[in-house]
Amino acid sequence: MHIQDSRGQARTAQAVGGVSAAGRGAVGAVRPAPLRVDAQRNLEHVLRAAREVFGELGYGAPMEDVARRARVGVGTVYRRFPSKDVLVRRIAQEETARLADQARAALGQEDEPWAALARFLRTSVASGAGRLLPPQVLRVGVDGEEAPPVEGAQVPHQRDAAASAPLRVAAPRTVPAAGGPDDTGASELLDVVGQLVDRAREAGELRRDVTVADVLLVIATGAPSLPDPAQQSAASTRLLEIMLEGLRSRR
Repeated sequence: MHIQDSRGQARTAQAVGGVSAAGRGAVGAVRPAPLRVDAQRNLEHVLRAAREVFGELGYGAPMEDVARRARVGVGTVYRRFPSKDVLVRRIAQEETARLADQARAALGQEDEPWAALARFLRTSVASGAGRLLPPQVLRVGVDGEEAPPVEGAQVPHQRDAAASAPLRVAAPRTVPAAGGPDDTGASELLDVVGQLVDRAREAGELRRDVTVADVLLVIATGAPSLPDPAQQSAASTRLLEIMLEGLRSRR
């Protein structure tokens, strides 16, 4: 009995030791989990910082500015986005998709054509997404007509170009196309905003010469960047109401 107990104790000790070793192995295996959570948190910080920095300074702002705003090292930014072009494309895609969703919501929630267009403009200007639009949706010719589509996936590198020539946004440097010619989702946005414009024009409530690019230009310029949030909101609302009045048909 004593021998059996010893053997049993030995076996138990081995079993416990095996479990302990396995437990140590399991703990070692799950150690990356917190790192994955941290990595996801860092990604969210970087994307939020990139939207803020690019929205304020344009896509020409350096990656170091994004890293400082996100409170991470610039190496952390480059680990998630191997080049600035990749980060810029990501932001442009997200903002373009957000505007397309807002346009679809306006189409679905407003029966009156002018009310739908005005709702879209107010929502989009308030969201600030227009500051990060890719240039292929803002190519307005000096004659008031839309210019031909931009070849390749392109993203804005400097908003100052639009400020110096408000009727034409200079074509920026081409970014390597990761997803084809419509890498930022511009075609989908142009299509759904086109529906809003067509409905309002056919109803006789929108000026006949107003184009889709004109409407998107209103979104891009309708949210001035001011240091005081309350002042910015008031200025944006006032400016948009003036621009909406300019878009309406004089019947």
